[in-house]
Amino acid sequence: MSDKQPHILVSANEVSERVVVCGEPNRVNRIAAFLSEPQLLADNREYRVMKGQYRGHPITVCSTGIGAPSAMIALEELQQCGVRKMVRVGSAGALQPEIGLGELIIAEGAVRDEGGSKAYVDAVYPAVGDFTLTQALVEHCVAAGVSHYRGIVRSHDSFYTDDEARICDYWHGKGVLGADMETAALMTLGRLRGVAVAAVLTNVVRYQQDVKEGVADYVSADDAMAQGEARAIEAALFALTH
Repeated sequence: MSDKQPHILVSANEVSERVVVCGEPNRVNRIAAFLSEPQLLADNREYRVMKGQYRGHPITVCSTGIGAPSAMIALEELQQCGVRKMVRVGSAGALQPEIGLGELIIAEGAVRDEGGSKAYVDAVYPAVGDFTLTQALVEHCVAAGVSHYRGIVRSHDSFYTDDEARICDYWHGKGVLGADMETAALMTLGRLRGVAVAAVLTNVVRYQQDVKEGVADYVSADDAMAQGEARAIEAALFALTH
C-alpha cells in the first residue's frame, strides 16, 4: 500500500518540516526559483509540490488552489507528512485605501468568514497567526525596508456575491486590511493540528477597484505586484529559517 498522501501525492520522507504554501500552482515555480536544487515532487489537481534548499534548510513548497476546503486538505496531508511550520504567500484585495498595489499585508489574524474551518470548530474560535513566524515576517520587512501593513484580514468564499460592495464597506469600517480566501482556515486548522501558521499577502486589488480589473493586472504580471510577490517570498523564507 502506498504511503503517499491521496491528494498532494507525496510521502513523509519527501517533505520538510518547513513549508511555503500558495494558491496558484505556477506560483510554486516562482517560489522554487528562490531555492537551490529545486525539484518537482508531485503535480495533481490544484496541488503542485516542490522541494529545495534555502540557506542550508530544506523547504517544501505546495500550492493549495482557491478557497478553504482545498487549502485545508493540503494542511492536513502536509501535517501527516511531518510539517510543523507553514507560511502562506498569497494575494489579497485591499480593504483600506492607503494600501497600494504590490504592498504587503502581514496577517496577525483573520475574520473567519469562510465555511471550511467551521466544519472543524465553532465560529467563535479565533483564527490567529503564530506569533514567532509573524514577528519574523515583520522583522524581515522592517530590516529590508519593505512597505507592509500588519493587522486583521478577512477570509471568505466568493468575491462575486451580489452584496460584495456592501460587505467590503462593512469590513473596511471595522479596520480590516484586506480580503483573501484561505488565511483564516489555515490559521484555525493549524492551531487545531499543531502547525505554526503565518501569512503574508501581496495586495493585487486597490480598495473599491473592480476585482476583475485587479486580478487581470496581477495575471499580466504587473511590475509592482510581481515585485511585491518576490518580497513576500523572501519574507516567508526568512521567517521559516530563523
